[in-house]
Amino acid sequence: MYRRLGAGLALGLLRVAGRRGRSRSARLLPGPAGGRAPVAVVPPCREAPRGLGPGLLPLLAALAWSSRPAPAEQERERQGAGGAAAGDAEAEIIQLLKRAKLCIMKDEPAEAELILHDALRLAYKSDNKKAITYTYDLMANLAFIRGQLENAEKLFKATMSHLLGGGMQQEDNAIIEISLKLATIYAAQNRQELALAGYEFCISTLEEKIEREKELSEDTLSVEEKANTHLLLGMCLDSYARYLLFSKQPSQAQRMYEKALQISEEILGERHPQTIVLLSDLATSLDAQGRSDEACVHAQRASDLARQGEHPELHVLLRNLAAVLMHGERYAQAEEVYREALKRAKLKRDEVSVQHIREELAELSRKSRPVS
Repeated sequence: MYRRLGAGLALGLLRVAGRRGRSRSARLLPGPAGGRAPVAVVPPCREAPRGLGPGLLPLLAALAWSSRPAPAEQERERQGAGGAAAGDAEAEIIQLLKRAKLCIMKDEPAEAELILHDALRLAYKSDNKKAITYTYDLMANLAFIRGQLENAEKLFKATMSHLLGGGMQQEDNAIIEISLKLATIYAAQNRQELALAGYEFCISTLEEKIEREKELSEDTLSVEEKANTHLLLGMCLDSYARYLLFSKQPSQAQRMYEKALQISEEILGERHPQTIVLLSDLATSLDAQGRSDEACVHAQRASDLARQGEHPELHVLLRNLAAVLMHGERYAQAEEVYREALKRAKLKRDEVSVQHIREELAELSRKSRPVS
């Protein structure tokens, strides 16, 4: 199935999703004279993020800032009589983008969105194609992490359209990253056919690319570039595994997690925070199949490594270990680990985790109560 879906799917996803999407109407900004057709631009949205399936919102946040086309600030050279004016416009765009990023860092997403719209209008007015693409990408990522999935979908498709129209190949890592985000959006929207096609396109394209590039010398392709492509494959496998686990396909999820874990161990190392999280996620997929002993080994190993490296999400990993222990009817051990996880979650001020841990402790109390 991977091979059949590969050819042309990046463009196909744009067309099919455009026909089938349930997005709201969007205004159009005129394209540059003689340029490409106008692209939909979603107006600033003040809505609260929509509810997503369990486990998908953290994934959206994790993916959100991974892809970056070449930013406008890297395109400094201008030629011809209009060079000075173009340079002034570019400098203004750069300042707007910096302000938008600062607003994002200060957790002021609505203000960031308004500033990005100003940057986009100026980029179109000055016909700065790099700035147009980069601004679309920032707008898409902002909508993505806010859970505004319909807006994010339109903006990611606009970004991809500009990249492909500018000559970028569909196997380029930037295109794959955007395709992965679109697949994650479709998964959260329960658009199963598009989600599966997107995940399979990303994975198969990267596997074929890695196979072709593995014999290339460092003069042709650097070690860092090869590693980045492997890590992107790992990200795709991780995302697909989460989707499969959420879709109650734990054995398939297990296989994806094992592949992602192998990549992470080889490139990042066994003690890297991402490797540890993947190890814990693999335990979850095994636990979902009723293989509690194997799951416990992996979850315990992940927790031990997290302790040694002062992992920022140790309380989450401990909660996962406690759940595996509870499912294996090791109630005393489970309670001990849950208590530690609760204490650490409170110190982190992670109220969501605190609530979940308390709920699971109540479940544990019910399960461990002697039958009268």
